[in-house]
Amino acid sequence: ANIRWFRSCHRRMAIYDSVTELVGHTPVVKVNKMAPEGVNLYAKLEYFNPLSSVKDRLALAIIEHGEKTGELKPGQTVVEASSGNTGIALAMVCAAKGYPFVCTMAETFSIERRRVMRGLGAKVIVTPKELKGTGMVLKAKELAEEHGWYLTRQFENEANPAYHAMTTGPEILSDFASLPLDYWVTGYGTGGTFTGAGKVIKQARPDTKIVLSEPANAALISSNIPQPADEKESHPSWEPHPIQGWTPDFIPKVAQEGVDLKLFDEIVPVSGEEAISVSKELASKEGIFTGISGGATAAAALKICEKAPKGSVVLCMIPDTGERYLSSPLFADVGIEMSEEELKIAMSTPSAQLLS
Repeated sequence: ANIRWFRSCHRRMAIYDSVTELVGHTPVVKVNKMAPEGVNLYAKLEYFNPLSSVKDRLALAIIEHGEKTGELKPGQTVVEASSGNTGIALAMVCAAKGYPFVCTMAETFSIERRRVMRGLGAKVIVTPKELKGTGMVLKAKELAEEHGWYLTRQFENEANPAYHAMTTGPEILSDFASLPLDYWVTGYGTGGTFTGAGKVIKQARPDTKIVLSEPANAALISSNIPQPADEKESHPSWEPHPIQGWTPDFIPKVAQEGVDLKLFDEIVPVSGEEAISVSKELASKEGIFTGISGGATAAAALKICEKAPKGSVVLCMIPDTGERYLSSPLFADVGIEMSEEELKIAMSTPSAQLLS
């Protein structure tokens, strides 16, 4: 309790030299209303990072790694392919450290992500949806080669899981030092959280079951089909899904490392509909405002809770904020005009009525 108090006060009271110093030390919150009785479900809220996603960790890790190795030169342009959160995180870190940043992103991802990156000073190169994730990755590689830019290689860069092994994993172990931790549930995009934090958790608490989740209609790892050697070729088990940030159309090298190490004990598939439903429920019942990927991870955790013994402790990762999804299916049924119920409330008193 004293450790948590100190960390909390330190975060709120201290003055920092750079926004990058705010990355990490995200809080764990109990999910009070959605878990079955007798099972304790917790969520690690990665949207408490400065640019509101777990990818802030990855961005800081790979930029600082490039600086330390000398691969990233002062003032050099940084380029990366991203579904949005990594791009936003890199735009933040590059802005703080003085590097121009260019992101390649498939046109299917939410438009607010483009606007946030451009607001942070980045350039966004939109690629055709037909080329999927592999298309935006190839575009980033081409641009790096053509212009001499620094390609961060988030899907294969070892600095990605290494940073999670140094931060995310130890944070979880510290927060649950006086509690059991029966299950840790995570999805994967690059696989950095799964592989990096998973190694540390498995080594320190071998009895903790690691549960990996992926889209039900894009179950790449569950298929047991290897990733094709041709980098232009999509994995045969991949289909389009609405869980942005999860499971590109290939198995990233970083994720494959965790699979090869047999870090996970179980894989739980989650449909897009389940992910969206649980995300909405987290917001309306718990005040946890997360995106579709957060809803997907929580949906997988709830499935674990349903079969877990009484007294079990389950922790799930919440990767980002719901504000990244305002133009996505998550908010498709949320209007901007007043509903009939809201209009009725407005008319219940005489003043300030919007009549037009």
